[in-house]
Amino acid sequence: MKFEVSVIIPVFNTERYVEKAISSVLEQPEVVEVVIVNDGSTDNSFQIITKLQAKDSRIKVYHHPNNVNKGRSASRNLGIKKASSKYVAFLDSDDFYLKNRFENDKKVFSEDSSIDGVYNAIGAHFYRASKEFERVALKLTTISEKLKPEELFEELLYYKKGHFSIDGLTLKKSIFDKVEFFNETLLVDEDTHMFLKMALKTKLIGGLLDKPVAMRGVHEANVFNNANLYNKAKVYELLVFWSCKNNISLKRIDALLGKYWMFKLQEGKGVVKYFGCWFYIFFSNKKILFSSLSTKYFPMILLSKRVFSFFYKKIKKN
Repeated sequence: MKFEVSVIIPVFNTERYVEKAISSVLEQPEVVEVVIVNDGSTDNSFQIITKLQAKDSRIKVYHHPNNVNKGRSASRNLGIKKASSKYVAFLDSDDFYLKNRFENDKKVFSEDSSIDGVYNAIGAHFYRASKEFERVALKLTTISEKLKPEELFEELLYYKKGHFSIDGLTLKKSIFDKVEFFNETLLVDEDTHMFLKMALKTKLIGGLLDKPVAMRGVHEANVFNNANLYNKAKVYELLVFWSCKNNISLKRIDALLGKYWMFKLQEGKGVVKYFGCWFYIFFSNKKILFSSLSTKYFPMILLSKRVFSFFYKKIKKN
């Protein structure tokens, strides 16, 4: 079967970057359509897209009802539903692909039909002044070595060997039958949530890990500059619920609960709040309520361990 890709680009007020993004996709010979979801843009993004569409029929443009802004997750989900190819990839509208973006992916999928997706390295392009530590940190976003698919979950969970970006991911569209769509309640970190679901239930392998296939646009308006949007505990809470419904092993749910409680304890909300969280999670999921995990993560036990650890470190320091 011919390797053809639909590339999904959510667009919201990126008039400075969107033409470069779309043009970089159209340059890829494997791309048969560019699925653009205009997410309620109020700048000139839509006008730019319309001009490009008049020149290339591969560009397909969609909107949410009443042209409202629904966020990246809802926009990607709409794009997935509209995509017509067997393979899909994503690009944020302030990023861009490099030459031969899909050349190696095509080869990897042809060699193993059981693969659900391929992740690759990406780099960074600065549209603003940058400092050396930023250039070093963002030079290559990648998994640092080849991993077996069954090893990926733990590596992503604990960031032992790096991570990957959605811009470097190529997937069979059928993967979403296994993991469902992006969670639309998450304003950010929806990609982290999705990657962990995929690592738990599908076969992802590394492609080009030592050189970028795409470039992240770094500028003043990047969403990851706004720390107030992030709710790490919520990401892992949702993953626990999803895992309980999808027959994920207790060992891996244990790992997710460990991350969830780590972020919850960092919030410092107090014992009553912790009890409320414990009751909500465990009484909503019988799979873990009647397991040893309900005792392991009981708030008084967790807090006792934390207090013991605090005083132990104090004594050891003195």
